[in-house]
Amino acid sequence: MDTKVVSRAFAGSLPVDSVQALASKNLKNIPSRYIRPEIEFEVVPIDESQQIPVIDMSKLDHGDEQKKLHQACKDWGFFQLINHGIADELIAKMKIDTQEFFKLPMEEKMAYAQLPNEIEGYGQTLVRSADQKLDWNDMLCLFPLPVPLRNMRFWPTNPPSFRETFDKYSTELHKVTIYLIKRIAKNLGTDPKMLSSFFEDEAQVIRMNYYPPCAEESKVLGASPHSDAAGLTLLLQVNEVEGLQIKKDEKWVPVKPIPGTLIVNMGDIIEIMSNGEYRSIEHRVVVNQEKERLSMVAFQNPKVGTEIGPLADLVKTKKAQYKTMSLEEYLILRLSGKGPGMLNQMKL
Repeated sequence: MDTKVVSRAFAGSLPVDSVQALASKNLKNIPSRYIRPEIEFEVVPIDESQQIPVIDMSKLDHGDEQKKLHQACKDWGFFQLINHGIADELIAKMKIDTQEFFKLPMEEKMAYAQLPNEIEGYGQTLVRSADQKLDWNDMLCLFPLPVPLRNMRFWPTNPPSFRETFDKYSTELHKVTIYLIKRIAKNLGTDPKMLSSFFEDEAQVIRMNYYPPCAEESKVLGASPHSDAAGLTLLLQVNEVEGLQIKKDEKWVPVKPIPGTLIVNMGDIIEIMSNGEYRSIEHRVVVNQEKERLSMVAFQNPKVGTEIGPLADLVKTKKAQYKTMSLEEYLILRLSGKGPGMLNQMKL
């Protein structure tokens, strides 16, 4: 993705203090910018009885697993992907390198700090104003694909293996994405080659998230409720601390990751392209009172020049439910708002 496209979409993010540094002070009273009155008096119940579907990628050439994928995308918008083909050794190394980066002294991490009005680098996401409520997390955000547009200024050189590991991991995620997109296209009844071509030169954004422990964990959020602007999102749980919750049937369902899996969800772009057949689901992250949580989230986006709108094959028999616009127009519209419900701006 052209960095100018992303910069225009994200422009205006203000610098704020590191949450990791704040948490290290063992404050008894959390600054008010992080306190969320709406979750102190939670009206949305939590349902721990349900779990998101599990899809075996090695069996997706078989009809039953293909049907399971269709139902997961349609009913849940989320699934856990097993047997995805990424080597255990690579995943283990990526987890270690991510943890080691966040253990670095603050001044060393700040060498990769976001520049004014940019999202790439070390910092936080989309801080628009001085009184905006903040999430309880820090992140390192990188744009690994397409390769020619990489900005190595933000890629850590410590730990020494980070760049090589991250490059390999990014490439493997791309392979998984193309494989899934082709199966999604087949289930939607559209051309797999056509849909996957939008993602061949994809714009990939990977965020490494660090959620420090918080003494008042019931009053803060690691990530505010939102749906993802991307096509597909592939999440790797870096350590064993849970926190991701998805909203289903007006209840928050905690996601309990299976070791070695990727958690996959449909982004807004896939909901729009599928003309509403598949769902981009609202989700959030809660934090732990005693333990830090780390995750890696990869947003898989179509290439520049892609028109974001319902696929032509899908509006022959059903009226288009969403507008069609350029990727740049879509990103600026989608990322200019706050909180959940942004997808409604695309509806006709």
